[in-house]
Order: sequence, then structure tokens, then C-alpha cells
Amino acid sequence: MKNKGKILIVSGPSGCGKSTVLSKVFEEIPRHFFSISATTRSPRPGEKDGVDYYFISREEFEKMMENGEFLEHAEFVGNCYGTPIKPIYEYADKGYTVILDIETKGFMQVKKKIPEAVSIFIAPPSLEELEKRLRGRGTEPEEKIKKRLEEALNEKQLINLYDYVIVNDDVDNAAKMILNILDKD
Repeated sequence: MKNKGKILIVSGPSGCGKSTVLSKVFEEIPRHFFSISATTRSPRPGEKDGVDYYFISREEFEKMMENGEFLEHAEFVGNCYGTPIKPIYEYADKGYTVILDIETKGFMQVKKKIPEAVSIFIAPPSLEELEKRLRGRGTEPEEKIKKRLEEALNEKQLINLYDYVIVNDDVDNAAKMILNILDKD
């Protein structure tokens, strides 16, 4: 696939600060499109349908899967997540920097389909810090936090597959690192 715009894949454990870092990056990129994923999970407080995610039923999700409407999809901690394919190609063809915030399973699917996509893994400074951030959210029961921490350990084993790894110990610095990567790639 030859696109005019760059495609950036960003992954990292839940709670590593991806959304916070990316919000800083968006302030500096005038022509960007942030891919909104579809999910079967319930919205967290403050999240809006069509802004943070497309919150859909499992039945709707499965129908979209069957119709080939996802660039990637995965099940994570009991919920389904997927990236609608159509807007990715539309915005990349228009010259936008397309940014996907996806799990490691989805990353591997996208990298097979779009090998020229630039990939970044955002890591927390430590597992202890990650646990502190997850608990600080106050949005999930203990069993979900434990599953997310277990998944973080599994994800860490895949970081060597990414083009870049950024440790998010300072949000501004992590955002600058992403902007530098976009400038050179």
C-alpha cells in the first residue's frame, strides 16, 4: 500500500499513558487523523461514543468482523476491540498522519497488512508504576486490574517487534520523541 500520509501504530499496556502522550502529539501535528476503535466494553466515566470509541454490542462487532470491516481486531480482558478499515485508507490517501492506538495483537495484524507503518511501543517506567496508575484510575475492579497487569507482562515480551520503544516517565518528553520519529520516518 502506497499512501501519501504516514501511518503510526502506538501500543503499550493499559495505564502506560498512551492517551495523555498522544494528546500532546496531536497539538503539534496539524493534519492528523486519530483512528477511533470500536469496542464491546462499556464506556468509562467521561468517555463519549464516536469520540473515544464506538461502543457497540458484541453482535454488531461480530457482524463487522464477518464483513471484513476491521483492519485489525482482538479480544482483550473479555472485550472486543477493532479498527474500522475504511477511514484509515481514506485519511492516509489524503495525506494525513494516521495514528492508531491499538493492542499488541492488533499491531501484528496491521504490520502484516501495512508493513511500512511506523510502530512505537510506549512502556511504563516500571510495573509498580503501571499498577499505581491503574489503581489510581479507580474505574475497574481488582480482577480487571490483575488481568491488565498480567497482559502488560505478556505485551512486554513483544516490544522487540516494534520500530521504537519509548519509556513514558515524562509525558512531554515522550511526546517529543514521537514527533521526532514522525519527522525522520
